[in-house]
Amino acid sequence: MKTFSFRAIIEPDTPKGFHGFVPLLPGLHTQGATLAQVKANLREAILCHVQGLQRDRERIPQDEDALEVVQSFSESEFVTV
Repeated sequence: MKTFSFRAIIEPDTPKGFHGFVPLLPGLHTQGATLAQVKANLREAILCHVQGLQRDRERIPQDEDALEVVQSFSESEFVTV
């Protein structure tokens, strides 16, 4: 049986709680009051999203389909004149 992995990003959400999303699955966003809650919500949302893709006979994206780049900047680059 094939295993699927999806990179999820979790960020603090103001005024409280957390926001989670999966870049490889457009439109998949969720939130939770705690990290545990947002992780559980992400799992449920991913399952629902992938089941929808399967129902529509669409390809399930894989992490190897994505390119991740981290951009770094020095503080001086943000200084405006």
